[in-house]
Amino acid sequence: MCGFAGIVLADPALPTAEIEARLWRMIATIRHRGPDDEGVWTDGLCGLAHARLSIIDLSPAGHQPIATADGAVWLTYNGEIYNFAELRADLVALGYAFRSRTDSEVIVNGWHAWGPALFPRLRGMFALALWDRRARQLILARDRIGKKPLYYAPKAPAFLFASEIKAVLAWPGLTRIPNLGAIGDYLSLQYVPAPDTAFAGIFKLPAAHYLTVEADPAGGWHVSRPVRYWQLPEPQSTGVLPSRAALHAELIAHLEEAVRLRLMADVPLGAFLSGGIDSSSVVAMMARAGTGRVKTFSIGFTDKNFDERGYARIVAERYGTEHEEFVVEPDAVAVLPKLVWHYGEPFADPSAIPTYYVSEMARRRVTVALNGDGGDEAFLGYSRYRAMRHLSQLDRLPRSARLGLAQLLGLAPGALQRRLCLPQIREVLEADAEAPAQRYAGTIAFFTDHQKSEGYGEAMRGQLACSTIDRLAPYFAGHMDLVASANRADLHTYLPDDLMVKVDVASMAHGLETRSPLLDHVLLEWAARIPAQVKMAGGTTKALFKAAMAPYLPREILHRRKMGFGVPLDRWFRGELREMAYDTLLGQRARERELMRPDYVRRLLDEHCAGERNHHTRLWALLMLELWYRTWIDDQAAAAAPVRPAA
Repeated sequence: MCGFAGIVLADPALPTAEIEARLWRMIATIRHRGPDDEGVWTDGLCGLAHARLSIIDLSPAGHQPIATADGAVWLTYNGEIYNFAELRADLVALGYAFRSRTDSEVIVNGWHAWGPALFPRLRGMFALALWDRRARQLILARDRIGKKPLYYAPKAPAFLFASEIKAVLAWPGLTRIPNLGAIGDYLSLQYVPAPDTAFAGIFKLPAAHYLTVEADPAGGWHVSRPVRYWQLPEPQSTGVLPSRAALHAELIAHLEEAVRLRLMADVPLGAFLSGGIDSSSVVAMMARAGTGRVKTFSIGFTDKNFDERGYARIVAERYGTEHEEFVVEPDAVAVLPKLVWHYGEPFADPSAIPTYYVSEMARRRVTVALNGDGGDEAFLGYSRYRAMRHLSQLDRLPRSARLGLAQLLGLAPGALQRRLCLPQIREVLEADAEAPAQRYAGTIAFFTDHQKSEGYGEAMRGQLACSTIDRLAPYFAGHMDLVASANRADLHTYLPDDLMVKVDVASMAHGLETRSPLLDHVLLEWAARIPAQVKMAGGTTKALFKAAMAPYLPREILHRRKMGFGVPLDRWFRGELREMAYDTLLGQRARERELMRPDYVRRLLDEHCAGERNHHTRLWALLMLELWYRTWIDDQAAAAAPVRPAA
């Protein structure tokens, strides 16, 4: 696990020493990703930089950038390939020799041997950059799920790329211009969806894609369109499924294999344990693997509505883990400048806070931590899937009946409306059955299109015609039902662009590698073929997964209320965050941006602080956006990325 950066130059006019100095500057901004070793290489046309977190083969033989024996192909890479030993054996049979035990050497020789056919062979997580000197081509590629990040700027003073956006911004002469369209998507979703970023002219390579940059002998470069090399299968619609017992056995076999593959390491290894079903299942499989006593780490809050430590202890006691806990106090908001710097883009998923702290705690004991990410997407664990199922049933009613039900819900008392989220339910009911993406957006949007039209300031008025619904529509265009389509949308948007970003940045900020067995692509492909009505039998979220895990987890874990990895933002905005929120969101700098109307923002603050309505998610999104502007946009005189906030 590492960080990398690099360039392709229009022509080799820069002196080698200057190219190397700039590459060192880029990699210095992400040194936290790889504290164990670093390296820079250039041939005057392409330059690669690397910061290494040593996991497999801790010797100097694992140094990057790394090349094939003939020097024809060079690689800088971030990730773990769990089947690299089998691929290495295939390459040895083809005549390739190896100088290390690393997966990076397998990748560089694999490209030399197989070209793009390499990527579907890789089982694991990765973002990589290959410079093929034979063809004067740079190849960028990203893993199937988007576990590892990859940013690039195709029209900068050079073609720039890196593991984090701050390394791209470190190249001299790159102007930081906000991408207002992406900011509009952020206000809807709490993250910026790929391929855009919050900076105009900088992009994310989408998950499961690769692209090619070809240096032109006459100067400049040509960038291909990203090519998709993998696609999830659709749910099985014909044929007879195995029995429930057989499905349970297959699920456990896949999960056991996925966990076992992720236990390879030459450094200490542990697991995040929230007390939820997913992380508990991973810990159970780790304990069953018999590789020694598992080290587990949990985060909690003094607010009992957000504290899961009691459930985590139940699992820790059952499997005899070495268990550690940390309580996040309200003054945790002091970490905000660090989060804004590390994420580099506006990012409003508040669970980044506990993820940052649990990563910091785990890193004191281990270098690798397994987690339970992906269980809700693979096995339908979100309540919105149940809502989509109910909507499918309501579609049997005439539209007039649905509209009447929506009006009836609008008559409920205000307290009941807030507690049961009735405004969101009404919005979904009122959405046209012929516009399924709009109905789904009503269950996930933080700022709806209506709220944007009400709250946008002059700077954002031009974005009102651009609806985030358009980004979701392709996943609802096929023949799949509402539940399967919503799940498809999550797997291609929320999972790679929110959850994977959250965990990668928060963990790598501390030089901690995280691994996600439930996102093993073989397991995901198996789960994707199972119809929604089986995975969510009887309307119970994650029914198949819970039934399969029943022999391994206590009942109180399997049947507990889902909490998620949340934080008490609603209370914080009425207490510890109140003064900061008013000062920041209504201050002169925020007003001069004209992103949001000040009277609208004040109304959100006043209503929330008075307990009249809950606006904490919208206020958090606005707060993180304003802090991002102050950190990354306001100081255009800075020649490099901002200095990392003090620890």
